[in-house]
Amino acid sequence: MAANKPAENVPSSATIRPMRMLLKALALFILVNLLFAAADPLPWLGRLSAYNVIFPGRERLPYGDHPERAYNVSVLNLDAMFASHEIAAGPKPPGEFRVLLIGDSSTWGWLLKPGDTLASQINRANLKTADGRTVRAYNLGYPILSLAKDVLIIDRAATEYQPDAVVWLVTLESFPPDKQLFHPLLQNNPGPTRRLIERYGLEINPNDPRFVAPSFWDRTLIGRRRDLADLLRLQIYGAMWAATGIDQDYPSYEPAAINLDADPTFHTLKPPTLNQSDLAFDALDAGVRAIGKTPFLIVNEPILISNGANSDIRYDFFYPRWAYDQYRAFMTARAAAGGWHYLDLWNLIPMDQFTNSAVHYTPAGAALLADHLKDGILQLSKISAP
Repeated sequence: MAANKPAENVPSSATIRPMRMLLKALALFILVNLLFAAADPLPWLGRLSAYNVIFPGRERLPYGDHPERAYNVSVLNLDAMFASHEIAAGPKPPGEFRVLLIGDSSTWGWLLKPGDTLASQINRANLKTADGRTVRAYNLGYPILSLAKDVLIIDRAATEYQPDAVVWLVTLESFPPDKQLFHPLLQNNPGPTRRLIERYGLEINPNDPRFVAPSFWDRTLIGRRRDLADLLRLQIYGAMWAATGIDQDYPSYEPAAINLDADPTFHTLKPPTLNQSDLAFDALDAGVRAIGKTPFLIVNEPILISNGANSDIRYDFFYPRWAYDQYRAFMTARAAAGGWHYLDLWNLIPMDQFTNSAVHYTPAGAALLADHLKDGILQLSKISAP
């Protein structure tokens, strides 16, 4: 009898085994992506940080366009931003009078080294309150002008980090309604932003198409790969930042314009009248409500005042005189009506102490501003009992 021959075209076990492994791996990969999308763990992952554990906390919120030179990277994950900051190191130390500095890139310290920022200059003064507490300022400024962006940061910080006082630095360019949702931080955090809109009645459309609405696929592990890479890079850059103290790129720049266009418009507004309804005072009021019972100081921050061509029409690149003067009058009246602590320091810093912008100043400019804030902070400390 002839020996039985193996059936032709039947895969051998050596072929079947790798195919099964490949199918199992593919099924596992699909399952992990589906579970990742369903759980959406990015906020939780943002709280996992090497800062304040392996590395010191950063002195300012992470922001950087050139991470390979700045040892810093912009992330849009609020949890990761705060987890990397020194304010998240632990409970507030006994005897600390904690001051939050809120504002734009001038408060953050554009083109300033960490030791030259407004917060660092205040801390270097070693201020003591009348009851013996040590004043410690925390830099929670963040680049790009928008009052709503500030409110998002205030709402988070005021509830989680036990401030004794808040100093909020503002300028007219943060007030136009079209600037409120301009910031990517708000666009990419639609949930927290919409909660602010509802809680404080912000005049922002909660269905604005600029809000990022990730699809289920966008929330998968593959879809989130850029976000995950940024979180990882932020941790990796912590080692270089801790070793060097570098957290910003310092490129060459063109000085802020002194010779100005003869253009009297502010955004789309024309002289002679600026109405309060033209500005997002609702966002300013929301920030005050978010601060709550914590004593606060609102500061109209210094701007460059040009003496060049057309300086009779404009103070600087941002501001025509007619609009800025009326804005200042609005701010003074609102502060008086609300009983706010308010400082109008608009003309404090000389023209030659600004860098690449009408709101960015030199270390000497920051020192001058810090000197004028010290008394205001100590006045707040008399309201805030330990």
